[in-house]
Amino acid sequence: MKLRLALLFGGKSVEHEVSVISALQAMQNLDTEKYDITPVYLTKKNVMYTGGRVGEIDAYKDINSLLAGAEESYMINEDGEVVIKSVKTKMFGKEKRTVIDCVLPVVHGTNVEDGALQGYLKTLGVPFAGCDVTASALGMDKYYMKPVLKEAGVPLLDAGIYRLSDYAEPEKLLETIEKRFGYPVIIKPVNLGSSVGISLAKDRGALMESIDNAFLYSSRVLAEHGIEKLREINCAVLGDENDARASECEEPLHSKDILSYEDKYVHGGKESKSSGMAGVSRKIPAEISPELRERIRELAVTAFRALGCAGVARMDFMIDEESGELYFNEINTIPGSLSFYLWEPLGLSYKELLDELVNLAMKRARAEEEINYSFDTNILNSASFGSKGGSKR
Repeated sequence: MKLRLALLFGGKSVEHEVSVISALQAMQNLDTEKYDITPVYLTKKNVMYTGGRVGEIDAYKDINSLLAGAEESYMINEDGEVVIKSVKTKMFGKEKRTVIDCVLPVVHGTNVEDGALQGYLKTLGVPFAGCDVTASALGMDKYYMKPVLKEAGVPLLDAGIYRLSDYAEPEKLLETIEKRFGYPVIIKPVNLGSSVGISLAKDRGALMESIDNAFLYSSRVLAEHGIEKLREINCAVLGDENDARASECEEPLHSKDILSYEDKYVHGGKESKSSGMAGVSRKIPAEISPELRERIRELAVTAFRALGCAGVARMDFMIDEESGELYFNEINTIPGSLSFYLWEPLGLSYKELLDELVNLAMKRARAEEEINYSFDTNILNSASFGSKGGSKR
């Protein structure tokens, strides 16, 4: 019997379009002999749609037409089964009801990759691929993940976090960042990916522009020392916190001081627009020494396990070519194109990668079934609701 798999993508995120590309790319590589696949599209307002042309990439050129031909839907747990239903039921005829055994979320960015969607799926009680709620939240927050990784011995740049209250006093904010980091300095939104809102400032004017830009996308921004002679190396990890392995390393190529959204999804021309991160200009394998390759791969697995990740994640590293120092930059808990291109050089096809993601999801679900989530107590029998004080002590 085939596994009934929901492929979930889109959502209220600035990386919405990238998610659509990544997901429908994955859909083309899922084994239809193993899975009954239901593509599930989340609009930019997080409204769920199924049916029609939701699984066709060309349909997304005209979203209004796409939605007009699809069905607004929702997921619900009914008697232990998670099902997808249409919001509007027909007056006559049998209600459409699609049972789901597992969800494969291929989503990127705030509101979907940051633990919010994972919490929803966990509450429904449906197995889902990728990181759980905690790992997703930590992985998306570039500031809060640093203490966890530092404890694990992963090399990191010092960082400062600044909020809207700091932004209300721009001169003071500028002076604080200048005093702590000097120039150049990197400014980035705390909880975004795809290089959105990230820029390098080399003077005060550019710093103010960078801060203004970052606050467009987040209520908190991060500042770090900017590496002038920067070399970026990425490596993916597949597995869970108990058993994980690293992919081949890549060196993405960029046109500016840092790898931008345009480098990732636009400058590659037609190929990048249809292939997501698979269309980025890059060197695979990265031209680095065998010793550095193994060091990066070991650190990638260390970071993955320290954050409690599962599924596939991409770890991005930075090399300061002036000092030779290696630093962990960020994690992508659901990377663009699921980083399949980093596994193919090691003999793992995209189809096999997707199988492993689903198997890991079902493995976690089986393990969680063994955990006791109830505690026998007669507290409600003995509780008194007439007292002024609460019952919790």
